[in-house]
Amino acid sequence: MTVPASAQSHGMGQYPVSVMSRLDRLVGLLRKWNTAINLVAPSSLDEAWSRHVVDSAQIFELAGERCRHWADLGSGAGFPGLVVALVAKDLAPDMRVTLVESDQRKAEFLRTVSRETNVHVTVHAERIEAVLPLQADVVSARALAPLPVLCGYAERHLAKGGRAVFLKGARAGEEVQTARRDWRFSLSSVPSRTDPHASVLVLEELCRV
Repeated sequence: MTVPASAQSHGMGQYPVSVMSRLDRLVGLLRKWNTAINLVAPSSLDEAWSRHVVDSAQIFELAGERCRHWADLGSGAGFPGLVVALVAKDLAPDMRVTLVESDQRKAEFLRTVSRETNVHVTVHAERIEAVLPLQADVVSARALAPLPVLCGYAERHLAKGGRAVFLKGARAGEEVQTARRDWRFSLSSVPSRTDPHASVLVLEELCRV
């Protein structure tokens, strides 16, 4: 494997070798496919582990013990949803993961990683609004849309009592204030392990005002 020491130092040292091997395979396929389709910014490839893998993996533990279905919206190159699935294969084998990605080429990349790592995921190559309600225990998204828009997506696809987990940057506080104009929710903000200016927002009891 070619896992850098920085990944180990960001809270991933406790993961089994099998998990790290699958994540390493994801990074390898990302580098290969990115030459043909724009999965991530080319400038971020040299830091793919910290910028993408570790950043995504940090939300796995926020699922809660009762999570049986995780849905990731706007999955793109698999961050964070596919990373969650690759981790869950060992650490939460009963949890199923659904990835929603409307770009057909990116959806095919997700399916390819799924096959080559032997980790089952369901991929919906459709717009988020067109997918039938998923009734997921956890809904996640990363770099997809402003929080008010994400709340609408989450309300559609969350099961009763579910939680939304969104990776956000330095303007998270502003987005929360804007979202509260139309949405009611309980909020936990968890500092990001990879960016001192970023955070992970965990929303529960989500409903329209």
